[in-house]
Parts: sequence; structure tokens; C-alpha cells
Amino acid sequence: MKLGIPAGSLQKATTELFRKAGLYISDSRRSYQPSIDDDEIQPVCLRAQEMGRYVGDGVLDAGITGYDWIKENECDVVEVCELPYSKATSNPARWVLCVPNESEVQRPEQLEGGIIATELVNVTRRYFADKGVNVKVEFSWGATEVKARLVDAIVELTETGTSLRANNLRILDTLIVSTTRLIANKEAWEDEFKREKIENISILLKAAIEARSKVGLKMNVKKDDLESILNILPAEKSPTVSSLADSGYIAIEVIVEDKVERNLVPALKRAGASGIITYPLNKVIH
Repeated sequence: MKLGIPAGSLQKATTELFRKAGLYISDSRRSYQPSIDDDEIQPVCLRAQEMGRYVGDGVLDAGITGYDWIKENECDVVEVCELPYSKATSNPARWVLCVPNESEVQRPEQLEGGIIATELVNVTRRYFADKGVNVKVEFSWGATEVKARLVDAIVELTETGTSLRANNLRILDTLIVSTTRLIANKEAWEDEFKREKIENISILLKAAIEARSKVGLKMNVKKDDLESILNILPAEKSPTVSSLADSGYIAIEVIVEDKVERNLVPALKRAGASGIITYPLNKVIH
């Protein structure tokens, strides 16, 4: 099964995600055809911008790309699952319409007759067409923020907004919100072997993403303290309770959000829990 791995900004994050999922990809930064420790998968590194076309055309059976590039290239593919991870954060990336802070433009409609620079040309053209605003959309070969003062506006990708603020740019509107997707070729999806492999990858990657914000928590508790301990644990979590050799104690194990754990542990200690252990998780499968 031929699997497209995104080269460029998503590459490192994708390789790390596969590792947490139990699939080890060799250093893909040095090769467009890295190896993976699964003889039934043949990985190929391609730019996310191109991935959808190659999957749609059947050159690849499946691949990882952004929702933005699926829409940009109008790809005819199966969207297997959403994978909410990115190069910097777990937040969705946004393609935003921006002007310099000093610009008098306050609304997209005021860009009538203007020039817009962007890498996301087709989505941008459709956006302005839907608004009935006539503009010229030019393809930008990178460093689009720099061009904001050479044209009337830009459409640029942002996760945190840091680069936009550093370049004194102001957001007028969001054109599209994008997360990473696992996509499949339609014919490959009908093939029993390939579909199972793609679904397996989907399950493992989603489980690895789910585990990133969680930790496992174990502790020993006197039976007399069980009720007070359960009252401290998050109500939506159902802990595993098991017997210990010492009949006066029980063991409790639960998975919690890592941000909750730092406040939870001291409270559990004060409530009588002992032998408290926290540990990272590789995969959480519901």
C-alpha cells in the first residue's frame, strides 16, 4: 500500500506521530522514499499541496494532507479521518485575509479591483466570487507577509498569529479553517487489503493524538478512603479499582488530562492516596 507522507513543515510532526502510533519511519528528511517498519506499506514523501492530486489519480493509495489543499485542488478522494495535529500546535490552521495595520481597508468588499497575493489561489478566487467582489488573485511563491505592502491584501496561513503580528498585519476575515486529514484513493478504498491497512493507520494515529494530552494515574488507597478519593477524581472518568494483597487497601487506575493531573496529585495525597504513579501514554483507543 503506497502511503504519502507530507514533506516540509508537517514532516517532523508526522514522523513523530507515527512513532507514537508504533510505526517507525526512517529519517524522511533525507529521502523522498523513506522506509517504515511495516513491509506492507511503501511510504513516499510529497508536499502536502500535491498530495490530494496524487491520491485522487491513484499514484498513491492514501496520504496525509490538509483540508485546505483538498479544497484548493478539488480532490476527488475519500476523507478517512481528521487528524488534529500540525507543525506547531494542535489548533486548526486558518487561511486569513490580511492587510497592513495602516491600511484603510476594513472589509473585504473594499478590495474591489485590487490585487491579492496568496498560495491558496483557487479557494481565494471562490471566496471573492461568492461575495461578488472583483479582484485579481496572484500566486505567491512564499514569504507572502512581505508582499502585503506591495499588493492590496494577502491570504496567508496562520496557526498562532505570531508572524502576522510581527509583520504588523491585520486580519479582515477567515477564508477556511484547516486540519490535517488522512485521505484515500477511491479505488484503493474498495480494495479489502488496502482499506484494512488504511483503517488500521487511522485507528493508530487517532489513538496517538488522543494520548498526547493525557496521562495515566495509579495509586493505592485504604478502603475506608475510597469514597473521598472517588469524589476528587474527575466525575466523567470511571476508574479501574482492583484488590491488593493487603486486604485493607485497593489500587485505583485512571486516565486524566495532563493539565488536571498537576492539581489532582496533591489533592489525592492529602486525601490519603499513597504510591501515586503518573505515566505518559502512547495511544488511547476508545
